[in-house]
Amino acid sequence: MQPITARSLVWYDSYHRTLPWRISPRERRLGAPIDPYRIWLSEIMLQQTTVEAVKSYFLAFTKRWPTVGDLGAASQDDVLRAWAGLGYYSRARNLKKCADIIVSEHGGRFPSDLPGLKSLPGIGDYTAAAIASIAFDVPAAVVDGNVERVVTRLYAIATPLPLAKTEIRMRMQALTPQERSGDFAQAMMDLGATICTPRRPACAICPLNDNCQALQSTDPELFPVKAPKKEKPIRVGAAFVALADDEIHLRSRVETGLLGGMSEVPTTQWTARVDGETGLDAAPFAANWIAAGSISHVFTHFELRLNIYKADEVEKAHVSGGWWVKVANLGDEALPTVMKKAIAAAVPDAFARRRKAG
Repeated sequence: MQPITARSLVWYDSYHRTLPWRISPRERRLGAPIDPYRIWLSEIMLQQTTVEAVKSYFLAFTKRWPTVGDLGAASQDDVLRAWAGLGYYSRARNLKKCADIIVSEHGGRFPSDLPGLKSLPGIGDYTAAAIASIAFDVPAAVVDGNVERVVTRLYAIATPLPLAKTEIRMRMQALTPQERSGDFAQAMMDLGATICTPRRPACAICPLNDNCQALQSTDPELFPVKAPKKEKPIRVGAAFVALADDEIHLRSRVETGLLGGMSEVPTTQWTARVDGETGLDAAPFAANWIAAGSISHVFTHFELRLNIYKADEVEKAHVSGGWWVKVANLGDEALPTVMKKAIAAAVPDAFARRRKAG
């Protein structure tokens, strides 16, 4: 076993993070079983989301759906509602599809090999490696953002990301042991999260400081090297918040594309590439619409700016499609953050009423 690997595991045994989906090194030594479902669920949730944000969602999901079979039996609408606020909603749709396939085609058991895992919806190279390594101890290189940072500093990799990803993966594969590969992967993640941080890394207490080329030759904060960021395009549109009898009119977005299947107030046809109409002429139905400000929301690839319009005491009989929901019950809807912002612009206390009603 390489010195970097051995030192990482010794450090992990004493200083690992306690996470709701994780089996500790001591528990593993005592033979505690690892549930691939919990590893898979946590990894899907953690994609482009912080650990702190994921914890409460993970606990709520596993309380409501303790097994992959339970999740497979759930409706997509319920899954989307439970997911609301985590963002990147294609993950939730793929989560449901994946659970269905595991139940119907794999007898409720996760494949234990990389090809089998990568054949499932929503599971790419990284997620497959993480599940295989952590749940099944397959010696696969697991490389997330924390690991990229640790490895680029260890080897002073000057190639900018994302071009450096191939070298980083090769380095990580060479370090990954045949035994305890899952613990090693988690050790590298924890080192990046707690010691080898983006700013002001705690190099003095790092177990790998003797092996770190960046520390020996230059400033570790210079790594990883990143290509200049492109400016995000700005898209515009409008959203229409209609109220009647202390209820708000909602509808479902189409199943495919951005925010697919989520609930929304009516909006114009904006996309990541195309602007939507921004004025009252685009209102979904006749009502006494008034301007209620504007909001902005940053997606991965673009920024969206919406003009918000509000109409009170709308005649429900004049509105076709969608449904009406009590303002106090908005928290039960699968509303993405951008739609919550739109509603809050028109009804500032909308998401406080639930607490008052409860």
